[in-house]
Amino acid sequence: MTGEKPTSRRLILILIIITSFINPFLGAAINIALPTISQEFSMGAVGMSWVAMAFLLSSSVFLVPLGKLADIKGRKLIFLIGNIIITATSILCAFAQSGGMLIGFRALQGIGSAMVFGTGVAIITSVFPPRERGKAIGITVTAVYIGLSLAPFLGGILTQYLGWRSIFYVTIPFGILVVWITRKYIKEEWADAKGEKFDLPGSIIYLLSMSAFMFGFSRMPETSAIILASSGLLGLVGFTLMEMKVKFPVFNILLFTSNRLFAFSNLAALINYATTFAITFLLSLYLQYVQGLSPRDAGMILITQPVTMAIVASISGRLSDIYDPRILASTGMGIIVGGLVMLTLLTEQSPISYMILILAIVGFGFGMFSSPNTNAIMGSVDKKYLGIASATVGTMRLTGQMMSMGIATLILQIFIGNKPISAQLSTEFMTSMRATFIVFVILCTLGVFASLARGKTDHTRKTSAKRV
Repeated sequence: MTGEKPTSRRLILILIIITSFINPFLGAAINIALPTISQEFSMGAVGMSWVAMAFLLSSSVFLVPLGKLADIKGRKLIFLIGNIIITATSILCAFAQSGGMLIGFRALQGIGSAMVFGTGVAIITSVFPPRERGKAIGITVTAVYIGLSLAPFLGGILTQYLGWRSIFYVTIPFGILVVWITRKYIKEEWADAKGEKFDLPGSIIYLLSMSAFMFGFSRMPETSAIILASSGLLGLVGFTLMEMKVKFPVFNILLFTSNRLFAFSNLAALINYATTFAITFLLSLYLQYVQGLSPRDAGMILITQPVTMAIVASISGRLSDIYDPRILASTGMGIIVGGLVMLTLLTEQSPISYMILILAIVGFGFGMFSSPNTNAIMGSVDKKYLGIASATVGTMRLTGQMMSMGIATLILQIFIGNKPISAQLSTEFMTSMRATFIVFVILCTLGVFASLARGKTDHTRKTSAKRV
């Protein structure tokens, strides 16, 4: 529905901007605080990584079912509940008394994040006409990158001067504001699949299979982890076959099998996030343990990538309303490959200026990719699938991020084990970091071909691309 008054559209966009800032901030700011959290709770390398991964795991597995539920029950309703959960769990995380409690609360926070991420872009697509959609999505993506930009910087300052718990405290007022405005001023509801039956059995199978696959993947190469990941993968295959026979599936498989643009754009997104998300995690450890920098100084360096992303994403979003998103996105991924190659050449003596250059290159490529790719995905489906399309975009992002962390954690475990990372293990850490970036280079190169394989999109008619 795009009949809202301009004032209403602007208010909705502001709300989406705020939540698009808060969620990535909560996800990324914690990375800079991990060494401090690890020290307080005596956590090893694997346990430390799970403070970040618990949020990603729960977000990724709940996005698809909650996206479909939003299509049926209303996107505003799910958006509102998600923000309530995020605000409440921020309070709980701030008062966590152990590493296990913190990981548990972060998992709950991920469910709220799934509700918000699964509805935000869908609401934007619902209220903005096609000629303005790319611009609105570009602004939203820019807000995501501003959150990522400020996360290392503010996260480092907050951790150093006020403690890591303050990272959660500062987000609470924003959450309360969004909940209040949504309840008081947003009267419209968007439920284009209203009346359809929610596929509860399919949702349960999806949740269990996806959880088993992602959790098992993150714990490899343990034998039990390989079995768990394989079981999850088989479960997802069974889920796919079952959904093709259900009248109202939780996920319409035809979106992938009959819509080339949708399928390959999502594949490109998955690969892109799988090869970039762990960069901040690894470089945060590199700067603090190998280069000996404080959390504040490390954060000030890591801010380079998301700042560049924020600037470029806004511009590329507008360009995607005019030019073929495939070319913009594929060019962006090619630039990321170059940045990843440069990361493989990092040494213990590399100058900070070299790292800043790399982060700027990766940020530029990511900004070129994200907005056009998202615009292409959301413009390729019918209205009643906007929630599931938005959830799929989020699932690709969060699953990719989880895979990125899983690859990094797996390689860390191979070279370091579960020992606490320290300056004494800098040689082993550098070897594992270099191996991780080599894997990312290979995967991202494949991602460029996946992006190009979606086929040419006529930018003048992309909103009427083949729909399911």
